[in-house]
Amino acid sequence: MAWDSTRPVPWQRLIREWLIYAAIMSAVFLLLFNDGNALGAVAGVLISGPLYLGFGWILAKFGYERKTLKEMRTQPDGSSSKSSSKDDDDRPAERRPVAPTSRTAGGGNRPPAKKNRRR
Repeated sequence: MAWDSTRPVPWQRLIREWLIYAAIMSAVFLLLFNDGNALGAVAGVLISGPLYLGFGWILAKFGYERKTLKEMRTQPDGSSSKSSSKDDDDRPAERRPVAPTSRTAGGGNRPPAKKNRRR
């Protein structure tokens, strides 16, 4: 898609996602870097905020729009509402089961079972 300056940017969603990421990563870094180096790690997480928002803004202007988890749950297998209104003729035919071969149990070319000898 081409750049369109009139496309809306979902600022609220971008900020919420980054805040969740920042909270989780800050907690992880505080637990891992408990020897006094946690300040640098948390500062790195805070610097990532403007970068994330900037990339999100650019992608939104190019037309990229991720589905929410709610949208993915309501449309299983990635099918959209447009494809559900198509005719049934467009669907592929049902697959038949594969015929048995000598490598599967239905082939019939099994070696005879050995008899147990008892002395």
